[in-house]
Amino acid sequence: MTSIYDFKVKTINGTETTLEPYKGKVLLIVNVASKCGFTPQYNGLEALYQKYKESGLVVLGFPSNQFGSQEPGTEEEIQNFCRVNFGVTFPMFSKIKVNGENTHPLYAYLKSELPGFLGTESIKWNFTKFLIDKNGKVIQRFGSATKPKEIEKEIKSLL
Repeated sequence: MTSIYDFKVKTINGTETTLEPYKGKVLLIVNVASKCGFTPQYNGLEALYQKYKESGLVVLGFPSNQFGSQEPGTEEEIQNFCRVNFGVTFPMFSKIKVNGENTHPLYAYLKSELPGFLGTESIKWNFTKFLIDKNGKVIQRFGSATKPKEIEKEIKSLL
């Protein structure tokens, strides 16, 4: 892969695409789950998206069932849950693995570009966030406990 925009991903509706449509945008890529203590962060992610989408921010949600089986549903169930409970309108994608042997190539890339605490590449839990600038560079990684509102300043500086 030459850039983040080349990775193949599947939308939550099953359409294969790449991240190319988001070129020139600031991206916040998040591994999400519906039955997690951090699930209320969907509210904050949607708020950031609504506030800054016209300025060039796109939040991208990638469900993963790797942490405590907290995303057991089908893509349709995930989409309905997010829409009904949190009013999510930002792009959502099909379930992926973010760790282990079958890690999605996008997440392998994100983790290699910006390792976590003490240089570890693994994702520790749901709602780990990667901030990508308009040129596709991985700028910052935020852990699950970091609320979306807490990274607004970093997002604004990239817009």
